[in-house]
Amino acid sequence: MEQIGRREYECSFTLSGGFSLSSSSSACQFKLSPVLLVFICSHCISVYFENDAFICDSLCSVFSPLFVTWKKVVNGGEPRLRGCIGTLEACQLINGFRDYALTSALRDRRFPPIQAKELPNLECTVSILTDYETANNYLDWEVGKHGIIIEFVDDYNTRRSATYLPEVPAHEGWTRVEAIDSLIRKAGFSGPITESLRKRIKLTRYQSTLFTMHYSDYASHVKATRGAAPTIAGARLGNY
Repeated sequence: MEQIGRREYECSFTLSGGFSLSSSSSACQFKLSPVLLVFICSHCISVYFENDAFICDSLCSVFSPLFVTWKKVVNGGEPRLRGCIGTLEACQLINGFRDYALTSALRDRRFPPIQAKELPNLECTVSILTDYETANNYLDWEVGKHGIIIEFVDDYNTRRSATYLPEVPAHEGWTRVEAIDSLIRKAGFSGPITESLRKRIKLTRYQSTLFTMHYSDYASHVKATRGAAPTIAGARLGNY
């Protein structure tokens, strides 16, 4: 994964959910709601295609690791991944979601950059990562509850690492060993996976809260508050 100012990871997908987050810091004068955070991501991709800039003057001092996921819904089918990138290092939430909204939409190397015409079919998921813990071994975590980060040195003395968000192993129906083996491959290791290799893994587990919003919900909110739906190059996107 290309480095863009922080240690970054690609992930496979996220699922719908919800959270609310508030800060006791006097520097944070407002409640950070899921709607606000995912709205910021949708707004960022919209103003990008208008060659505009999204500027946030918030003094909010809430910091956390985070991910932004874009999926595309076509003909009512199951949403398909279009981009997902985040950081495992804590960053200021408002600026972090602003930056990773564009990074995940435009610079996920697994996919071509999202185009303006795709916006009406997109949904965005924001994920905030919490409760980091060092596991006792590679099996010391729960499928569906924990996201996992693995770090290991392979047989060629190459350091490798990779992560899955909590939703990934559960969605795939993997056991813990199957998830670990898949993550070893994701880290770029192509040799034989042995029990000895698994036991060399340093595993960090974490949890996440997330929220998903379809672009149509963003557009409807813009129309309700500003009297007109968002436009790209003067054209209205969808029937909002």
